[in-house]
Amino acid sequence: MKKKITIGYIGLGRRGYGVLKGCISEMKDVHIKYLCDLHEKHLQRAADLLAEKGLPGATLSVDYQEILQDPEVDAVFIMTDWASHVPIAKDAMRAGKYTAIEVGCAFDLQECWDLVDIYEQTGTPLMMLENCCYGRREMLALNMVEQGLFGEIVHCDGAYSHYLPDVELFLDLDDPIRHYRIDEYKKRNCEQYPTHELGPIAKVLGINRGNRLVRLNSIASKSVGLKEYARDHLANYPEFNTDYNQADIVTTVITCEGGETITMKLDTTLPRAYYSRNFTVRGTKGMSCEEGKVVFLEGMTEPVQNNEEEFFAKYDHPLQKEYVEIGERGGHGGMDWLVCRAFIESVKNGTNTPIDVYDTVTWMSIAVLSEASVKQNGAPVEIPDFTRGKWQNREPVTEGKYCLDKVCIDDTAIITD
Repeated sequence: MKKKITIGYIGLGRRGYGVLKGCISEMKDVHIKYLCDLHEKHLQRAADLLAEKGLPGATLSVDYQEILQDPEVDAVFIMTDWASHVPIAKDAMRAGKYTAIEVGCAFDLQECWDLVDIYEQTGTPLMMLENCCYGRREMLALNMVEQGLFGEIVHCDGAYSHYLPDVELFLDLDDPIRHYRIDEYKKRNCEQYPTHELGPIAKVLGINRGNRLVRLNSIASKSVGLKEYARDHLANYPEFNTDYNQADIVTTVITCEGGETITMKLDTTLPRAYYSRNFTVRGTKGMSCEEGKVVFLEGMTEPVQNNEEEFFAKYDHPLQKEYVEIGERGGHGGMDWLVCRAFIESVKNGTNTPIDVYDTVTWMSIAVLSEASVKQNGAPVEIPDFTRGKWQNREPVTEGKYCLDKVCIDDTAIITD
C-alpha cells in the first residue's frame, strides 16, 4: 500500500477548480505534481491556490500527454468538458494511470466499448466520480436494502430536477471561455445527465453484479423553456434568438433483468421550487423517498412524513456514521470528498475502484440510448451488456470502507487525510 500518491489534475474550469480547492488540495496523502488546462488564466488560478495553501508548486501544462509520460504519476483526474472525457481517459488508461473522470454522458456507444476494451486489455481501473453514490440518503437506502428491511426491491425512481438557466447554462455569457453544456442543449435531445440518479439506483439493484439494465424507453416534451428564458433575460446576447433542441422534460423508463423498473427524469429548463434527485426505492416491505424525506416500513401507521432522521440514527451506513462524527467537508454536502477519497484509496491499495469501468460506461450510455428512443417516439431500445455476460458471475467484490456493492466495516481506510 502506498502512503502517498502522485497525480496529474486535468481540467480547471468551474467544477475542476472547485473540487481541487475543496477536496484534493486538502488531502495530505496526495501530491499534485501537474495542473493541466488549455487556458492560462485557469492554470494561474490553480497555481495560486496551491501557493495559498502552502503546497509545493505543480508543473503547469496545456498538454495532458506530458502527464501521461511521467512514470511518477500514479493517477489522473479528468475534470474537463464532457466531450473530452473519453479521449483523455483512453490515453490515460493505455499509459497505465488510474483514471478518474468527472460525471458526464456518452456521445456514442463506441466510446463506451472502447473504454471497456482498453480496461480489459490493460487492467487499468477507470472510475466515474459519481458523488451521489456517496450521498447520505442513498447510502442509508443501500444499507437498509442489504439488511432486507425493504423486502424484495421492485421499482426505483430518480431525477435530475435542477433549474439551470441562471446557475449553469447561461452563467458565463460574458466570459470568452464559455461553458460547454449550453451547446449540448442546442444540439441534443436526450437524457443528458443520467448518472446522479442512476448511479445510486444501480448500486441498490446490483446492476452489473447479478442484475443488468435490459432496455429503455424515453419520451420528450416540447422545448420552450430555454427559448422563453432567453427572450426574457438575454436580449443583448446571441442566445436571444437561438433554438434549443433539448426538451424541457425527458422521461425514461428502464427495465432490468431481474424484473425491476426504474424511472428517470431530466428536468432542468422549467422553473421549479427546489432541487431534487427524487431518489426513491420501493420494495415489498417498505420504501425510501427523497420527496418528503420519508422512510416507511410495513406495519408503520400512515401518514408518515419527514422521518428520515430517525432512520439515520438506526441504520446510517457505517461510512456515513463515521463521516458525520468527523464532520463533512468538500462540496455538495460532503459527497465530493467521499467520492474522491474512494478513488484515492483504490489507487493507494492497488485495487479496483468501487465504481468500475462497467458501471461508468453503463451509466454514461443512457444518454445515447435515450436519444435513439426519443427519435423513435419512445420506442424501446436495448441496453448493451458491457460486461459481456460477466454480470452473472463477476469477480469477488473489492471490500473496504468505500465499497458500494456491499456494506463493509473497515477501520483501516481514512476519511480525513
